[in-house]
Amino acid sequence: MRTAVVAGGGIGGLAAAAALAARGWTVRVLERAPEFTEVGAGISLWPNALRALDVLGVGDRVRERAVPEAEIGVRAASGRWLMRTDVSELIRRYGPLVMIHRADLLAVLREAAGGADLVPSTEVAEVRAVPDGVEAVHTGGVTRADLVVGADGIRSAVRRSLWPGARPPRYAGYTAWRLLTRPAEPVHVGGETWGRGDRFGMAPLADGRVYCYAAAGVPPGGHSPDGELAELRRRFGAWHDPIPALLESASPESVLRHDIEELPPLKTFVRGRAVLLGDAAHAMTPNMGQGACQALEDAVTLAALLDTRSTVEEALAAYDSIRRPRAQRIARQSRLAGAPAQWSLLPAVVLRDTLTRLVPGSLTLRAMAPVLSWTPPA
Repeated sequence: MRTAVVAGGGIGGLAAAAALAARGWTVRVLERAPEFTEVGAGISLWPNALRALDVLGVGDRVRERAVPEAEIGVRAASGRWLMRTDVSELIRRYGPLVMIHRADLLAVLREAAGGADLVPSTEVAEVRAVPDGVEAVHTGGVTRADLVVGADGIRSAVRRSLWPGARPPRYAGYTAWRLLTRPAEPVHVGGETWGRGDRFGMAPLADGRVYCYAAAGVPPGGHSPDGELAELRRRFGAWHDPIPALLESASPESVLRHDIEELPPLKTFVRGRAVLLGDAAHAMTPNMGQGACQALEDAVTLAALLDTRSTVEEALAAYDSIRRPRAQRIARQSRLAGAPAQWSLLPAVVLRDTLTRLVPGSLTLRAMAPVLSWTPPA
């Protein structure tokens, strides 16, 4: 029996565990948190991610818990549309796009990974090579395996252990807030609104709640003295409907604040029989909604290559040559896509809004092709 240790029980880790267990691997997932769960945020699953989930056999279950995104676009703070994407044409070209609560997605993946040994409250501290294998040193002891998958996030212990010279995560220049709320009146619109140095996004969920997120160019590590919800109401309370109502219906404890960070490019995702995936390998800004989508691509690609190559080393070399250029290219695109949204100087904002209105929708759709047309390896 081939054996694998997966460090991290998030989206990428559970997807990798499910894919490997389905191919006959004995898999142990080590998660430092006391539970395999996620907290208050939504997530967009683009067509490429749904194809990966179909490979895992859970695509339909995810769609049942999700809601199709009916509107994608950018507005000004006044409510004027700057750009709208023809969602029906996007679906025709690339496939469906849905929004789901992260906890619901993780529940589906946790069920799919039922063939693996899921171990909470266990943190990996070190990974080291041994003859014909690799060892993971963790709070529960030492586990030897044929493969270690580092899916333990942007501050990956696996990466620190085997890539000691890698540059640490860097602040992207803005901080994000996320919250879930249930307004008195149903909200059926979505999309993002750009201001001067800040922005606000919203997306309805299947249960009537609305996932909201915001971003602003502020120094990292800060906190609002009177609470994060008060900060959001000050910044966005006078923007177009339904933003004020969404913030009015929110509770202070529902607001999460975190600095947006990204990982400088690594020269390889592989060290011996250890491999990185998801944020541990290529943490990116959320501007294109591709962070979790790329982790899902990573997971199914890794499993497929391990199934079709004669040795673990050959499979990991192929994984690095396939996944690293794509993931790092999308990370660069995401960084560039988010830069104009954070512009704050008035002349630059006026120019940005004017150019955004002039870009044809057909051009936007064509630009999405390299990302959304991805298909899983055979």
